[in-house]
Amino acid sequence: MVLRSEILVNKNVLPTPEQALPGRETPMVLPEYHFVHKDIPLLGPFIVNVGFAIFGLGCFWGAERKFWQKDGVVSTVVGYAGGHTPNPTYEEVCSGLTGHSEVVLVVYNQDKVSYKELLKMFWELHDPTQGMGQGNDIGTQYRSVIYCTTPEQLDEALASKNAFQAELTKAGKGTITTEIEQAPTVYFAEAYHQQYLAKNPNGYCGIGGTGVTCPI
Repeated sequence: MVLRSEILVNKNVLPTPEQALPGRETPMVLPEYHFVHKDIPLLGPFIVNVGFAIFGLGCFWGAERKFWQKDGVVSTVVGYAGGHTPNPTYEEVCSGLTGHSEVVLVVYNQDKVSYKELLKMFWELHDPTQGMGQGNDIGTQYRSVIYCTTPEQLDEALASKNAFQAELTKAGKGTITTEIEQAPTVYFAEAYHQQYLAKNPNGYCGIGGTGVTCPI
């Protein structure tokens, strides 16, 4: 019998469903309002024509800040997606035994900003060729992901990947490892992680791109 504590010495390996931690039925309790956009309910209801985008590009603290600063973005929420463990804690995700990536749910006004504009931000804000990590952050939770909430998003995300890969290749960079799929369940992170860098302006931000421009 293999104990869970013995399964993953290397956090760059995704666990199987049988290896993953069991989690819990109870979701995290979140603030009612966005810490930055203070009059906006964190999870709605929203009075404008909103779309929902889900991106993982390394540590979610810095990624969330970039997206909430984008004109047309209504709300942002950080969480965990793409793994097996229901309602995981941050410590469980960090163990490498949930399979989740740290993600940002971006709620955007579709009359002010397009999904393609958000995709362009996503590609340029990080290095999508690094596999199970981003910069100094190593492990499955930091992998690059796009989880699409509509079939149209999936088509646009795949097309944008091809366009950006062409530019990366010209620049002598590697092959994109970004996981692009229809959206799984997003389990929201603990309240203290939400809009973390607005609450802790000098906190860690691991955001850093390749310097290559995405042509979309």
